[in-house]
Amino acid sequence: MKPTIEYPEFEKLDLRVGRILEASVPTWSKKLMEFTVDFGSEIGTKTILSGIQAWYTPEDFIGKRFPFIVNLAERKMGEGVSQGMMIMADGKVEDEERPIVFPLPENIEAGTVIR
Repeated sequence: MKPTIEYPEFEKLDLRVGRILEASVPTWSKKLMEFTVDFGSEIGTKTILSGIQAWYTPEDFIGKRFPFIVNLAERKMGEGVSQGMMIMADGKVEDEERPIVFPLPENIEAGTVIR
Protein backbone atom coordinates (compact mmCIF):
# COMPACT_ATOMS: atom_id res chain seq x y z
CA MET A 1 0.00 0.00 0.00
CA LYS A 2 1.20 3.48 -0.82
CA PRO A 3 1.47 6.20 1.85
CA THR A 4 -1.75 7.79 3.09
CA ILE A 5 -2.49 11.20 1.61
CA GLU A 6 -4.83 13.96 2.62
CA TYR A 7 -7.86 14.79 0.46
CA PRO A 8 -6.32 18.00 -0.95
CA GLU A 9 -3.58 15.86 -2.54
CA PHE A 10 -6.17 13.60 -4.21
CA GLU A 11 -8.14 16.65 -5.28
CA LYS A 12 -5.18 17.78 -7.42
CA LEU A 13 -5.87 14.95 -9.89
CA ASP A 14 -8.19 15.89 -12.73
CA LEU A 15 -10.00 12.64 -13.50
CA ARG A 16 -12.23 12.75 -16.59
CA VAL A 17 -14.19 10.56 -18.94
CA GLY A 18 -12.54 10.42 -22.34
CA ARG A 19 -14.01 9.05 -25.57
CA ILE A 20 -11.42 7.45 -27.82
CA LEU A 21 -11.68 8.86 -31.33
CA GLU A 22 -8.65 7.07 -32.79
CA ALA A 23 -6.39 4.26 -31.64
CA SER A 24 -3.29 3.00 -33.41
CA VAL A 25 -0.05 1.12 -32.97
CA PRO A 26 2.88 3.43 -33.72
CA THR A 27 5.33 1.95 -36.22
CA TRP A 28 8.19 2.98 -33.94
CA SER A 29 7.04 0.99 -30.88
CA LYS A 30 6.53 -2.65 -29.96
CA LYS A 31 4.82 -1.80 -26.64
CA LEU A 32 2.82 1.41 -26.96
CA MET A 33 -0.63 2.16 -28.28
CA GLU A 34 -1.52 5.75 -29.24
CA PHE A 35 -4.95 7.22 -28.59
CA THR A 36 -6.60 10.44 -29.70
CA VAL A 37 -9.07 11.13 -26.91
CA ASP A 38 -11.99 13.59 -26.80
CA PHE A 39 -12.45 15.24 -23.40
CA GLY A 40 -15.31 17.55 -24.37
CA SER A 41 -15.37 21.26 -25.19
CA GLU A 42 -13.57 22.42 -22.02
CA ILE A 43 -10.39 20.40 -22.69
CA GLY A 44 -10.62 19.27 -26.31
CA THR A 45 -8.57 16.35 -27.58
CA LYS A 46 -5.35 14.95 -26.19
CA THR A 47 -2.88 12.29 -27.30
CA ILE A 48 -2.43 9.51 -24.76
CA LEU A 49 0.18 6.76 -25.06
CA SER A 50 -0.10 3.50 -23.13
CA GLY A 51 2.12 0.40 -22.99
CA ILE A 52 -0.68 -2.10 -23.57
CA GLN A 53 -0.01 -3.31 -27.11
CA ALA A 54 0.74 -6.87 -25.91
CA TRP A 55 -2.80 -7.35 -24.61
CA TYR A 56 -5.13 -5.16 -26.66
CA THR A 57 -5.81 -4.02 -30.24
CA PRO A 58 -6.88 -0.56 -31.38
CA GLU A 59 -10.35 -1.95 -32.16
CA ASP A 60 -10.86 -2.67 -28.44
CA PHE A 61 -10.99 1.09 -27.81
CA ILE A 62 -12.32 3.12 -30.73
CA GLY A 63 -15.56 4.92 -29.86
CA LYS A 64 -15.55 3.76 -26.23
CA ARG A 65 -15.24 5.80 -23.05
CA PHE A 66 -12.62 5.23 -20.34
CA PRO A 67 -11.36 7.01 -17.20
CA PHE A 68 -8.27 9.20 -17.57
CA ILE A 69 -6.03 11.54 -15.59
CA VAL A 70 -5.83 14.65 -17.77
CA ASN A 71 -3.58 16.96 -15.77
CA LEU A 72 -0.36 14.96 -15.60
CA ALA A 73 2.70 16.69 -17.00
CA GLU A 74 3.39 15.65 -20.59
CA ARG A 75 5.73 12.67 -20.83
CA LYS A 76 7.97 11.68 -23.73
CA MET A 77 7.44 8.02 -24.55
CA GLY A 78 9.50 6.69 -27.44
CA GLU A 79 9.04 9.08 -30.35
CA GLY A 80 5.72 10.40 -29.01
CA VAL A 81 4.46 12.53 -26.13
CA SER A 82 1.66 11.43 -23.83
CA GLN A 83 -0.64 14.14 -22.46
CA GLY A 84 -2.33 12.09 -19.75
CA MET A 85 -2.96 8.56 -18.55
CA MET A 86 -5.76 6.02 -18.89
CA ILE A 87 -6.69 4.50 -15.53
CA MET A 88 -6.41 0.70 -15.47
CA ALA A 89 -6.31 -2.05 -12.87
CA ASP A 90 -3.51 -4.55 -12.33
CA GLY A 91 -5.08 -7.92 -12.93
CA LYS A 92 -4.78 -11.46 -14.14
CA VAL A 93 -6.37 -13.19 -17.08
CA GLU A 94 -5.79 -16.92 -17.37
CA ASP A 95 -2.85 -16.67 -14.94
CA GLU A 96 -1.20 -13.87 -16.95
CA GLU A 97 -0.51 -10.55 -15.24
CA ARG A 98 -1.90 -7.76 -17.39
CA PRO A 99 -3.58 -4.35 -17.24
CA ILE A 100 -7.36 -4.49 -17.12
CA VAL A 101 -9.23 -1.61 -18.75
CA PHE A 102 -12.76 -0.71 -17.76
CA PRO A 103 -14.98 0.94 -20.33
CA LEU A 104 -17.56 3.37 -19.01
CA PRO A 105 -21.23 3.57 -20.07
CA GLU A 106 -21.92 5.31 -23.38
CA ASN A 107 -24.37 7.74 -21.78
CA ILE A 108 -21.58 9.54 -19.87
CA GLU A 109 -20.43 12.60 -21.82
CA ALA A 110 -16.78 13.01 -22.75
CA GLY A 111 -15.13 15.42 -20.31
CA THR A 112 -17.34 14.49 -17.36
CA VAL A 113 -15.46 14.85 -14.07
CA ILE A 114 -14.85 11.66 -12.10
CA ARG A 115 -14.92 12.07 -8.33
